[in-house]
Amino acid sequence: MNLEWLTWQRSPWGKATPAQWRYALRNGIAMSLALTIAYVLELDEPYWAMTSAAVVSFPTVGGVISKSLGRIAGSLIGASAALIIAGHTLNDPWLFTWAMALWLALCTWVSGYFHNNAAYAFQLAGYTAAIIAFPLVNTVETTELWNIAQSRVCEVIVGILCGGLMMMVMPGQPDSVTFLGALRKMQARLLEHASLLWKPQTTDAIRTAHEGVITQVLTLNVLRIQAFWSHYRIRQQNQLLNYLLHQQLRLTSYISGLRRLLMNWPQPPQSLWAGLDALLEELSHPKPCPLRVARLLVALAPDENSDFRHQAFWLRLRDFCRVWMNCQRWIARLDTPIPDDTISVPAAPPLARHTDNTEALWSALRTFCVITLIGAWAINTRWESGSGALTLAAISCVLYSASPSPHNSLNLLLRTLLLLTLFSFVVKFGLMVQVTDLWQFLLFLFPLLTTMQLLKLQQPRFAGLWGQLIVFMGSFIAVTNPPVYDLADFLNDNLAKICGVAFCWVAFAVLRPGSDRRKGLRHIRALRRGFIDQLSRVPQRGEAAFESLVYHHISQLSNSKDDATRRWLLRWGVVLLNCSHVVWQLREWETRADPLSQVRDICIETLRDVMSVKGVRQRPLAAALGELERISFTLARHHQPDARRLAGIIWRLWCSLSQLEQASPSPQEDNARRAVK
Repeated sequence: MNLEWLTWQRSPWGKATPAQWRYALRNGIAMSLALTIAYVLELDEPYWAMTSAAVVSFPTVGGVISKSLGRIAGSLIGASAALIIAGHTLNDPWLFTWAMALWLALCTWVSGYFHNNAAYAFQLAGYTAAIIAFPLVNTVETTELWNIAQSRVCEVIVGILCGGLMMMVMPGQPDSVTFLGALRKMQARLLEHASLLWKPQTTDAIRTAHEGVITQVLTLNVLRIQAFWSHYRIRQQNQLLNYLLHQQLRLTSYISGLRRLLMNWPQPPQSLWAGLDALLEELSHPKPCPLRVARLLVALAPDENSDFRHQAFWLRLRDFCRVWMNCQRWIARLDTPIPDDTISVPAAPPLARHTDNTEALWSALRTFCVITLIGAWAINTRWESGSGALTLAAISCVLYSASPSPHNSLNLLLRTLLLLTLFSFVVKFGLMVQVTDLWQFLLFLFPLLTTMQLLKLQQPRFAGLWGQLIVFMGSFIAVTNPPVYDLADFLNDNLAKICGVAFCWVAFAVLRPGSDRRKGLRHIRALRRGFIDQLSRVPQRGEAAFESLVYHHISQLSNSKDDATRRWLLRWGVVLLNCSHVVWQLREWETRADPLSQVRDICIETLRDVMSVKGVRQRPLAAALGELERISFTLARHHQPDARRLAGIIWRLWCSLSQLEQASPSPQEDNARRAVK
């Protein structure tokens, strides 16, 4: 019989690293301290303080601060909404149900419309109002409303303060160190990505790698926001960090655009591939020498009799090296303890984001229907525990509406609630009935919480399960002041919570979120609208803002299992982005020759004729491609150097636009192609 799993080295405590021990002890002490303070303050339901401390348990300081601020703001807004709604409608159950359903629907829509702290704050505002207002359905005295509201808010604030205090006492790794390290790794990752794409081969791994690079850069923006709240240096250099993220996205565009030129270049020089490898190897050095980089670029430069496509490729490659080395210099300046105020940092807006308003409105409608139907059921059946079902249904609808796979999340939550029902029954009626003092209960609770935190870190596969067990454990054990041991109320309350989540599961099955195919179609239409705006004389978004918006569209379906939709979303995004870069370059291109200026204007007008919100038609696209090819070859034979340069720019436009006429080999992709077009 193998009993090695019983040894100390195989146990969660023996396998834990110092960082894991620090995280587990910090969160376990914070939850226990929050419960103790809530008891000392004589709050009626101290487990909400413990739950709040568990929710803000982030491994970094910035995550704790940003989450805490959102939670405090959301709790105050939710408590105010509960006071207003319940104070005016509690005497009329139907009006109360409709008012709460409208409020929760509004919070669901806002949380789906915004991002980051704003979304989290409105999520809290929604289910905080549900937690406060729904238990008052069976209350005759409306004066209890104020007492319950202030108790819930105080419990939330106590939990947040305890979590923040323990983060100060036992801090984790600084957010600034994590972010700056990830920023440097991203620079190296871009060179690896370039070495992969600048090859003549074409594989599916290239598309996957491109999606991964885009996701990594956008993830850096999330790390930047967390670091912003934790370190003053990041706040001082926030403008520079936004600029660097934009530049890394620009480098990603350079890499994909250069690959497109290589794929459409009939006969590139044989020495080109070795020159590209040498150039990337030089750039990969910790401190690349600008002189050696310049010499390698000169070796790849075209002569006077070279193909105009060679010149276009070389100019774009030169821009890539210039931007990459500029990023390296700015990243090196981040290591200086005191920033130099004499050097002006380039202005850059935050990365643009896209909001799927259709999906947000659909989620709001689902929340309204769920709360209304459960409320009607509770009113007609006079179910005393209906408030528990309404509360859990509200929490599930608000939280999981933004989840990419809500059914999987709800299945996990149902399993968690079933396990907690059995566990809390044993704890409440087996242990707590024999406990007379709080410190005796904490002797059991603290080791349990610490062990569960360690298991959450050591078992990534079950991290979601352990996290939900920690968060909802206090609610199911119902650590109240004073304790109540009523078996019938315990079973009814837990059954109501399970029924509320189960009803929410049915609602997500009936009013299901939009498919990835439809989401992809909406993203592609939004990309087209944005590109049409780029063709206008005064675009609403700048070049960098449109670039970050395109990449945000692409990242929205990075976890989709619909491969055809992901493929076509990436294709449309890359094509329109490369075309927009050419359009901006044509606008900035100056020449003294009027005929060349007219040619430039003709190219932009050709794009306006081809592209619309509904897509492109093959005949106008084929005619436009033929016209662009004819213009580029005609200008290549022109005697003026400006004409040859303009020929290269138009050829880049042709290379980007020609990708849309590629046919897909598989029937699924053919159907997707017809759908998105």
